[in-house]
Amino acid sequence: MKLCIFTNHPIQYQVPWFQALADRPEIQLKVYFGMIPDKEQQGKGFGIPFEWDIPLLDGYQWEVLSEKGNRKNKAISVKRIVVALKESNPDAALLAGWNSPFLIKSLLVCRTLKIPLIVRGESNAMKPRPWWVRLIHRAIMAQFNAFLAIGKGNEEFYNQYVKDAGKLFHAPYCVDNNRFSKQASAMVVKKSILRRKWGIPDDKICFLFAGKLIQKKRPLDLLEALKTIVQKEPKIHLLVVGTGELMEQAQYSVRKYSLPVTFTGFLNQMEMAQAYVAADCLVLPSDYDETWGLVVNEAMACGIPAIVSDRVGCGPDLVDDGFTGYVFPFGDILKLAEVIMSVALDQTKLEELALNALDRVQEYTIEETVKGTVAAVQYVTIGQW
Repeated sequence: MKLCIFTNHPIQYQVPWFQALADRPEIQLKVYFGMIPDKEQQGKGFGIPFEWDIPLLDGYQWEVLSEKGNRKNKAISVKRIVVALKESNPDAALLAGWNSPFLIKSLLVCRTLKIPLIVRGESNAMKPRPWWVRLIHRAIMAQFNAFLAIGKGNEEFYNQYVKDAGKLFHAPYCVDNNRFSKQASAMVVKKSILRRKWGIPDDKICFLFAGKLIQKKRPLDLLEALKTIVQKEPKIHLLVVGTGELMEQAQYSVRKYSLPVTFTGFLNQMEMAQAYVAADCLVLPSDYDETWGLVVNEAMACGIPAIVSDRVGCGPDLVDDGFTGYVFPFGDILKLAEVIMSVALDQTKLEELALNALDRVQEYTIEETVKGTVAAVQYVTIGQW
């Protein structure tokens, strides 16, 4: 079965999925990118230009559809997409969402050429939407023949528009669990060294924020919660990994209130396991725009639990309150502080949460995602749609 995937640009967590699909003997895979970002484009939102330190283009066939093969972000014509599809002649096409002109054009071309369409988007049913947005979603969803559900909230989103549950296939959002687990296992013996590097005392419970310092992730909420805690419980430290537009404001708050916080700056993919090993628990206070939160997968694969807001997309899947972590009401600083305090004061419970988290994330694997993808391709290519 020939499958082509359309996605805006190479993303580090998609690569293992592509590589594993390409290894399946029944699948002939071709991935089409709208662009390949340069260092400056890749660094948008991070505050610094960078390149990912893992290979993003190895192990599968790919092509950039920018005009004349340009690797930067230029408009892609419908004609270019038509030519690509006629050359590859796929049995099915898969779109990684519908959030760009490139993906919408690809959708329209596939429909015109009568190529069966599968979608794997990130939208979930947690975020309230006005009627006109729901109307647009209904029109878009009607164009697809099958849907890859990345989690419970995403499946619920599709169920609002898709009457036939047989068109939904489980393809969980995941990271390369094996890579993170192996890196973490190799570094555990160096935990004290890693902590000293970042000024984290061995006797403190270290909470971790990992991600862009931007409004949707609410890093300032975490600092506000920390302000209410430090006078009551001095054995807490916060490790902040990332950069972004709120960095200066966050650093100012830390200085002003003498908060026990270490800023590492940006860490690339091969460095992230160090932060997870140095920490004891992840905190992600994000709003609805955090449609999943793959840092939770990464953290759990490295053996630490997570505290998330009730607006984080992966919460219903990965964070069972009191079992693999904790869920708090979005924006409730006092409740967040209370949860952090409870975790810090019960080492036995923290260890239990960590073991449960590591076990839970094993259900969210590349193998399961590939299995669901292959099943969807088989469904749309044997005429059931």
